[in-house]
Amino acid sequence: MKPIITASECMSESAGPRPPVFLDIRWQLGGPNGRADYEAGHIPGAVFVDLDSELAGPAGSGGRHPLPDPEAFGAVMRRAGVGARTPVVVYDGGQGWAAARAWWLLRWTGHSDVRVLDGGLAAWTGELTTDDPEPAEGDFRPEPGALGLLDADAAAELARSGLLLDARAAERYRGEIEPLDRVAGHIPGAVSAPTTQNVEKDGRFLPADALAARFTELGAGSGTPVGVYCGSGVSGAHEVLALELAGHRASLYAGSWSEWSSDESRPVATGPDPA
Repeated sequence: MKPIITASECMSESAGPRPPVFLDIRWQLGGPNGRADYEAGHIPGAVFVDLDSELAGPAGSGGRHPLPDPEAFGAVMRRAGVGARTPVVVYDGGQGWAAARAWWLLRWTGHSDVRVLDGGLAAWTGELTTDDPEPAEGDFRPEPGALGLLDADAAAELARSGLLLDARAAERYRGEIEPLDRVAGHIPGAVSAPTTQNVEKDGRFLPADALAARFTELGAGSGTPVGVYCGSGVSGAHEVLALELAGHRASLYAGSWSEWSSDESRPVATGPDPA
């Protein structure tokens, strides 16, 4: 199943026999959660899900956005009306990172029918509502492991034996700036691949053939294992989604740079070259 859906396709499916559950994941790094934006207007039936508290565990040694406890995540999804066989559409304000985090978590925990609204709420042309829905309890039960997940050691090994992509801005990869984490730089051997280069100016993903060409140039080839990391496992999920559109199944290092850089024993590379 294609991991993204257009606004027009959403509207058509909403009027059909199997309407999707909508999850609103509006969020901004370092800012307040998107609850106020949600209350000002959202897709009819959409349930707000908070990235920081419901799509992540407490920040600490596992990074700024470690994975949530699967059972707690499952309870959040059931409260939102997500069933094991319910189609799910996730969206955010348009950047796509937060929605991709929800997409990845649902896919990783075994849900097979989840898509990201391409372009986010900015692409939506239908009505919005301020009503707070009360969906029927879903029956989704997480079974982690359906997508690849890396820890720090596995990420380090993949940087040597396969292809590890760094989805952060290029200047953070090079170590020129570091606004959030203890140390600037990148995992030795990782290749710079800013996730912002996977989308058009309006936030919609590039065509699949353009994405495939980009990742081939970066080193993704047939049989090459691919992994992705970012700052804290949010924009990295967006790059995993872009890779899937391009025909590559990639693993996510969820702890990402915020976990790696917090461990003083881990090596750090700087500059434009992987090593």
